Amino acid sequence: MVGMSKIATGNGHGENSPYFDGWKAYETNPFHPEDRPDGVIQMGLAENQLCFDFIEKWLMVHPEASLCSGEGVSKFKETALFQDYHGMPEFRQAVAKFMGKVRGDRVKFDPDRIVMSGGATGAHEMVAFCLADPGEAFLVPTPYYPGFDRDLRWRTGVELVPVICESSNNFKVTRNALEAAYGKAQEANLKVKGLLITNPSNPLGTILDRQTLKSTVSFINEKNIHLIGDEIYSATVFMEPEFVSISEIMEEVECNRDLIHIVYSLSKDMGFPGFRVGIVYSYNDAVVSCARKMSSFGLVSSQTQHLIASMLSDDDFVDNFIVESKEWLFKRHKYFTWSLSQVGIGSLKSNAGLFIWMDLRKLLKEKTFEAEMDLWRVIIHEVKLNVSPGSSFHCHEPGWFRVCFANMDDNTMEVALLRIRTFMLKNNEAMVPRNKLCRRSSLKLSLPRRMDDFMSPGIMSPHSPLPQSPLVRARN
Repeated sequence: MVGMSKIATGNGHGENSPYFDGWKAYETNPFHPEDRPDGVIQMGLAENQLCFDFIEKWLMVHPEASLCSGEGVSKFKETALFQDYHGMPEFRQAVAKFMGKVRGDRVKFDPDRIVMSGGATGAHEMVAFCLADPGEAFLVPTPYYPGFDRDLRWRTGVELVPVICESSNNFKVTRNALEAAYGKAQEANLKVKGLLITNPSNPLGTILDRQTLKSTVSFINEKNIHLIGDEIYSATVFMEPEFVSISEIMEEVECNRDLIHIVYSLSKDMGFPGFRVGIVYSYNDAVVSCARKMSSFGLVSSQTQHLIASMLSDDDFVDNFIVESKEWLFKRHKYFTWSLSQVGIGSLKSNAGLFIWMDLRKLLKEKTFEAEMDLWRVIIHEVKLNVSPGSSFHCHEPGWFRVCFANMDDNTMEVALLRIRTFMLKNNEAMVPRNKLCRRSSLKLSLPRRMDDFMSPGIMSPHSPLPQSPLVRARN
């Protein structure tokens, strides 16, 4: 048998991570309300499905945006023929304008610096290829998205050095943590070529504040290393404080603009992961030129470019979509976190993203990652929920889990919450001494049956005060 390459047959993909194992458990037994009511519910997929009704209404009114409709067929031939890898001008203009709107029009983006790729996965690999040679390294604050181990490392040979962030200060990225990671890399004879930050954070659902961003820019300038800002969740900030882009910080502090690069995508902000729209936006002319050549390996289809250009060129749609999406994320996040709090489950305070960073440290039998994996197996195989353990995100402390809340309808969410409540009730009964358990046996947890029972119709703005939450009630 003819052998395959070492890169292809190695474990660089990271598929053996519990992050991907959870997906496999879901795929072998996916939940369906009628066909598989006891199946695994997918809560490991960071996907935004909350605004599809809004998007579909626009599509119904604008059938010409689709080349597969009678109204759009006149554009079929010219779009189906060869397209330059720079991308359609109207596509790049629309994406650049959308990126500015998401950032409150506080900064403008040049369409000529928009480079396409096959999703954020392709964009990250593209940037790593342009900036570092095999064996060189990027610093990455923890916890971080498990796919980075694949996206940045597998085919490029680049190394990732964790910047250890602690729960004691809500996992903030500090100058001391950056210096410590940089020092460890030097001790390991690794040449550090850059720092990758995710803002808003996956998996934390938090944003980097202005002062932290300024400190980060100061750090990379002093070290003369690149800064990659993954901003693919920038439109998911549903509550104050507002999102601050690295592109804004560049205008406020002295920095070498050639060191700054942004990775963007429509997978999270608009809920279009299937369209594979990834963007590299670099302030470095040489990187733009190199990345554009690389984009030949992962272009966005011309049909998708045509649709996205049509949609994002509609200013009224974009303005309303940004508001609508934030409102739905706000409502879902608030209801979900409140429901968990009623059964004693806490989470990191967050205001962005499609997930929460759930704190289950008190459920660990001991403070070890082995105990975390034991708990995760129970949640996967017995509770039948695919949540992702913190260790797969390189979290330094056991007991944290990422739970996605925007990739399901209300009914599925209620089933998931019921399973969590049932699990916590059983767990509490096991932990409470028998004499105390008898006194509590008459107590039952009563929660709203649906999200609409919790959120009043008048609560629409992400910055509005919440109504008084219902309390846990005791029934006889």
